[in-house]
Amino acid sequence: MSRESGGVAGQAGPVAIRPEAVRNVLVVGPAGAGKTTLVERLLVTAGVLNRAGSTEDGTTVCDFEEVEHRQRRSVGLALAPLVHGGVKVNLLDAPGYVDFVGEVRAGLRAADCALFVVAANEGVDEQTRTLWRECADVAMPRAVVVTKVDHARADVDGVVAQARDAFGERVLPVYLREGGRLVGLITGDHGHDAQRAALVEGIIEESEDETLMERYVGGEVIEAKLLLADLELAVARGSLHPVVPVDSTSGVGAGELLDLMVSAFPSPLEHPLPKVFTPAGRPGPEIACDPSGPLVAEVIKTTTDPYLGRVSLVRVFSGTVLPDATVHVSGHRSAWTGAAPPDSSHPDHDEDERIGSLSVPLGKSQRTAPAVVAGDLCAIGRLSRAETSDTLADVDTPLVLEPWQVPHPQLPVAIQVRTKSAEDKLGPGLQRLAAEDPTLRVEHNEETHQVVLWTMGEAHADVLLDRLAGRYGVDVDEVEVQVPMRETFVRPATGHGRHVKQSGGHGQYAVCSIEVEPLPQGGGFEFVDRVVGGAVPRQFIPSVEKGIRSQMRDGVVNGCPAVDLRVTLTDGKAHSVDSSDMAFQTAGGLALRDAATRGGTCLLEPVDEVEVLVADALVGTIMGDLSARRGKVLGSEPAREPGMVVVRAHVPQLELRRYAAELRALAHGSASFTRAFARYERVPDQVSAILPPR
Repeated sequence: MSRESGGVAGQAGPVAIRPEAVRNVLVVGPAGAGKTTLVERLLVTAGVLNRAGSTEDGTTVCDFEEVEHRQRRSVGLALAPLVHGGVKVNLLDAPGYVDFVGEVRAGLRAADCALFVVAANEGVDEQTRTLWRECADVAMPRAVVVTKVDHARADVDGVVAQARDAFGERVLPVYLREGGRLVGLITGDHGHDAQRAALVEGIIEESEDETLMERYVGGEVIEAKLLLADLELAVARGSLHPVVPVDSTSGVGAGELLDLMVSAFPSPLEHPLPKVFTPAGRPGPEIACDPSGPLVAEVIKTTTDPYLGRVSLVRVFSGTVLPDATVHVSGHRSAWTGAAPPDSSHPDHDEDERIGSLSVPLGKSQRTAPAVVAGDLCAIGRLSRAETSDTLADVDTPLVLEPWQVPHPQLPVAIQVRTKSAEDKLGPGLQRLAAEDPTLRVEHNEETHQVVLWTMGEAHADVLLDRLAGRYGVDVDEVEVQVPMRETFVRPATGHGRHVKQSGGHGQYAVCSIEVEPLPQGGGFEFVDRVVGGAVPRQFIPSVEKGIRSQMRDGVVNGCPAVDLRVTLTDGKAHSVDSSDMAFQTAGGLALRDAATRGGTCLLEPVDEVEVLVADALVGTIMGDLSARRGKVLGSEPAREPGMVVVRAHVPQLELRRYAAELRALAHGSASFTRAFARYERVPDQVSAILPPR
């Protein structure tokens, strides 16, 4: 089941010389399914490593227990290349925790096929279903490997049946386990006629040879070579998902899985390329997976090495990357996500940079590569400005790839440094973390004066804080996230501001009287001048308004900005010598505070419109939980995905601070949500009474 040689292996690392001799495979599955152990077994089977995680010359390049432990605490893909049958296979091991779905999406951009790992003793869980939807959303071809087949509770047939129920009738075994060996259904082994018939019919239905089904129905035995060619076509189209059982401990099935990857998984030539644009946002030229074409590559992952500096894992879509070449680096995420604010964690940028060494990473080892052609993956050193999802292109013809959709982080974590000396290192450290991880958003909240990390979940937050401390030497503490509140008047009131001081020389003299009325929500601020007889000189009336606006920004009672007010200046007094602009600004602020004590104020809290995507069976649970959070459920409707429902509600932000983690626990990792600001609403008295002072 192998193809013509197109890659070589050696101390310089496996290097592909033609795109058709490359397979980029994303290994996905829930935590504990055995992904990393499977990758290790495939590397051993291909002769890249021995069981000790060393190459044939004894160089230790990978301690897989360490890798698995590190992946549980890291945010990133692990690349493991091998050569089988003359074809280079790039295995991308994705984190199995739901917090790191952003890394799965990055891996989907780099890969041409996804390999789902399902444990025979666990079956298809909600996380596997979520990952399957992620792949379906981008039309990624998929295959399934069943691991832990020798576990005491293993049920391979039951797991395959679960997968077919969950993902469709086209999830079909191509190998079956009999005792300590596998039998192949395509090669026509006897004793499994029904299963072989289902597979062969599924393959033939995708064949471009319209006579093949007629010949098969007529009793003709179809050659395995023809079936393999059409199997590859069916997999590439995403219409058939082959299943292989593998025992990662003994290695039974590992060789067959590698054969399947080489013969039936699509090459980069068969996978659609991302859309290309100019840095100005205009459609760019069509590109092809051609080593001689213009250079178009993308940074899939960014890491910082203590010795190598910033290292970029890159997928080459067109052209050839050479060491020491100068490339154009473009990052224009705001073109697809909206205008980036000046303090954005990912500002737009364009610059020319000279790339450093090219290498093929494997565990802790970096093996040099003389060149990397279209369709292949590599690591590039010394791209000091490149961030994850940036495009690398020729200097003379800079191009930008439409970035993949990055999930929105929904769990806010407020931090503060433990020591004064760490303050200067916090900003650069967070900037580097954001460059590595597009799912991190760093917010410097001007109202609450907090530094808030918007993360994907608790595990993601833990990893980021560990990296901040271990890699950049910044120890921080988590503090409670403050929600930016507002306040407004409960009822109309009058206020009097008097600012009179005499301390030698020019004094300060300003007196003003105002009336304050609350406006409807969203009414903003209105200032009305009804002074008669020049009680407040005309030049000082703007000063009163300025002082009132300043006091509204600072808050009048609770330290929150005041909103939705109409203030009418009715009277005042001035002094021919001691009155001034600043004196009347101060008097205006004092008058507003005086009115607040008379009329009373109330807190207003921000309310978000929330959309929860959840399985139909959990809709009642989710609605009840949203109601318990003081939410107003607006309704529900079927989602695009079968069996899923979208629940909409308005929920106060105070009740959403930990919702990302709590929803995950409530729905066993199968639900997700988005939110957008809707409006401010009055805080109920019973809630306001227990809020800590600001």
